[in-house]
Amino acid sequence: MLLVYNTLSNKKEIFKSIEPNKVKMYVCGMTVYDFCHIGHARVLIVFDLIKRWLVESGYEVQYVRNITDIDDKIIKKAIDEKVDYSVITEKFIKEMNYDAEQLGIIAPTLEPKATDHIDEMIKMIDDLISKGYAYKADNNDVFYAVSKFKGYGKLSGKSLKDLRAGSRVEVDKFKQDNNDFVLWKSAKPNEPSWKSPWGDGRPGWHIECSTMSNYLLGKNFDIHGGGQDLQFPHHENEIAQSEAVNSCQMANYWIHNGFVKIDNEKMSKSLGNFFTIRSILEKYQPEVVRFFILKAHYRSPLNFSQENLEESKRALTKLYLSIRNFKVDKEFKINWDLKSSNEFKKALNDDFNTPDAIAILFELALKINKNQNIEDINLLIKLGNILGVLRDNSEEFLKDNISKEINVEEIISQRDEAKALKDYFTADKLRNDLLENNILIEDTPSGTVWRKK
Repeated sequence: MLLVYNTLSNKKEIFKSIEPNKVKMYVCGMTVYDFCHIGHARVLIVFDLIKRWLVESGYEVQYVRNITDIDDKIIKKAIDEKVDYSVITEKFIKEMNYDAEQLGIIAPTLEPKATDHIDEMIKMIDDLISKGYAYKADNNDVFYAVSKFKGYGKLSGKSLKDLRAGSRVEVDKFKQDNNDFVLWKSAKPNEPSWKSPWGDGRPGWHIECSTMSNYLLGKNFDIHGGGQDLQFPHHENEIAQSEAVNSCQMANYWIHNGFVKIDNEKMSKSLGNFFTIRSILEKYQPEVVRFFILKAHYRSPLNFSQENLEESKRALTKLYLSIRNFKVDKEFKINWDLKSSNEFKKALNDDFNTPDAIAILFELALKINKNQNIEDINLLIKLGNILGVLRDNSEEFLKDNISKEINVEEIISQRDEAKALKDYFTADKLRNDLLENNILIEDTPSGTVWRKK
């Protein structure tokens, strides 16, 4: 029995898919104008884990993660660099997919681009106008009239009355209500635009996801996900658009991952604490980053710091040391009735509780270190793989990032010769030289092995 925390009800609910053994899931993806940052990494990894567990639980998952390839930031960058907007988006779609692949993200079933669905967006906006939920303003923009939708605020808990009272923004003279939001933006000079019944222009941000989820998954689907920062206004506005057009609930379960902080502060370029996935992967192995993110429950805040990454690296190294020199049996099947695997299953069935699931991995590693049981080793690797870790060759992981200037094998060979000649002074010096370069060596019955400290 899978329990999922539903943001719509603010409680854990028993998950029941609309169609037996099938799940339709939509997750808000990236706006592709720059390299992805650590906050994007969390979204990618969290919903990758959710998909993996749903598949492991026997569901056929249709996972849609959209790409926003037209918006103000993209247009500004294109103008600044004097290129077509598509040059910017094509470049950063490739960079995003590279980062995702490095982090062990399984590609979504569909990855639609907003610009491929402009016609469908125009159709949905037209439907909203005909149903009385939207209007064309004097400046040729089209706005959604939030006061017309009675359920506005049900996802975020915000009321229009409170929003109006708290608003410090000067009222837009073209809006009927300052909380109304744009569905279609009229064309501006030197900006990309498309033809519509209201004149040339381009879609607003919120209409993109309503349209693509409706077109690809249907009026009512199982899961809608994204970062907590999207809960309001983006997801609130999606509900208003979709449910006004379709007269039914948009998604049955809303899942939001928590914020990422940098050394306990909000991540911001202006504060100089903005980290891209690419820059982090220059210093840390991808599985270390993935493991770091999964160590925290997806709904809790995540504090990104070098100290926390180093701790995750040490912890993951312990798991790899327990399976060193072993290869997983590809035919091995998990017995879910065993205590370890059953506890692992209970953890992930409790709202994808990865911290508790990871604790089971360490319990298994402790057993392996004592008895070297091959069944436990296979189980540890297979359970780790469900989380997307322990996928690397253990030797490669343990030796990763060693400076190319250090010929470790040659130094070990020299040390072996010194030991054979009983020159223990030289042997100890060579060991210490390696240690100064963060390389640990261990003498085993089968020879000397090494790893990064």
